[in-house]
Amino acid sequence: MLELRDISVTLGNFSLKSINITVEKGDYFILLGVSGAGKSMVLETIAGLLSPGKGSIFLEGRDITYEKIQKRSIGLVFQDHAVFPHMTVKENIAYSLYGMHKSPSEKKNKILKIAEQISISSLLSRKPSTLSGGELQRVALARTLIQEPKVLLLDEPLVSMDTQLRSELRGLLRRLNRNGQTIVHVTHDYEEALSLGGKIAVINNGEILQTGSPMEVFQQPKSEFVAHFTGAKNFFRVKTSKDADHSNAIVNDKISIWIPGEPDENSGYVIIRAEDIILSRQRIDSSAVNNFEGTVKDIIPSRTGVEVLIDIGILIHAIITRESMNHLEIAEGNLIWISLKASAIRFIPA
Repeated sequence: MLELRDISVTLGNFSLKSINITVEKGDYFILLGVSGAGKSMVLETIAGLLSPGKGSIFLEGRDITYEKIQKRSIGLVFQDHAVFPHMTVKENIAYSLYGMHKSPSEKKNKILKIAEQISISSLLSRKPSTLSGGELQRVALARTLIQEPKVLLLDEPLVSMDTQLRSELRGLLRRLNRNGQTIVHVTHDYEEALSLGGKIAVINNGEILQTGSPMEVFQQPKSEFVAHFTGAKNFFRVKTSKDADHSNAIVNDKISIWIPGEPDENSGYVIIRAEDIILSRQRIDSSAVNNFEGTVKDIIPSRTGVEVLIDIGILIHAIITRESMNHLEIAEGNLIWISLKASAIRFIPA
């Protein structure tokens, strides 16, 4: 288990503030945040490249806060690969074995085994200048994994790769994790986090805002920043009220939305999934208790269909199919009705 307890680090004008993270053995832990949030500083502190001004780092119960880098049993793969250009792939991997008390045959067997595991056996005699970005990343992984680190740290390992390469490397990383490798992976891409992470921590401005499973973080964000960063577009601060029949969430003191249950608190947030919003040319008679007429402000193609932005007094994002858009003859400036069931709305106490 890797544990960061109340870690604070200052570098220039930027600081990590009281970072608390627990990574269990075998976890695939994602540290998710925008550029400049402090993600790489956390990795460099774990690896020993930066020293904390406050706090402690424990690995399997051992305090490694000020342990020498080479004794931490931590492997770090940098975003830019950092392979030696004058060495072959085999020599790059072998460099990590320097100083280890192993015979030449043992070293050779370890190199061949890790090369096969990472699918680079055919590249061993080549120089880095002849390799693609994906191949270079595999070499960097092999060079680090041959040291058998207890924790593998990855700094934006899939950035600047095309879709096919990202897919292949995601598959490789998942296999490594399934085989028992504990991984801490830094990224700014929430889709990458969702596809790989077993646990996610969202960091911004040097602070951890929320930690949990992908389901908890993406479906139950605890702040407006987390909601917007993880793709929840219909996320509103509300005040709540009750009457004899139902509970209301009031957005901006003017739009009232029926919500399920009876919230104990009188303020909080509501999340409405864009896929749960129904569009129609006329108000429809259905079990959906929330019906509003609005103006189409924008139409944005998306991978899952079409995103329609509607002004009902607040801006609402809806996702529909291209067929539905054509059938409804939706165009910018048109009036459109939206409807949604109370059960499709999630209320989060402030």
